[in-house]
Amino acid sequence: MKQADLGLDLTSRKTRKGKFLDEMERVVPWAQLLALIEPHAPRKERGRPPFGAEVMLRIHFLQ
Repeated sequence: MKQADLGLDLTSRKTRKGKFLDEMERVVPWAQLLALIEPHAPRKERGRPPFGAEVMLRIHFLQ
């Protein structure tokens, strides 16, 4: 007998962080913001490659 059969499926529980991230995904128009920012994002020239514009935008919103 498996735990899922007993109704003990613990993977479907949402944490506060998970709920917050889901809400951010619904509320923020990421594609439209990226379209405005990407032309001005740094490009790889020499040295360490920069983080992607989408990653930096999401980090900025989380702070």
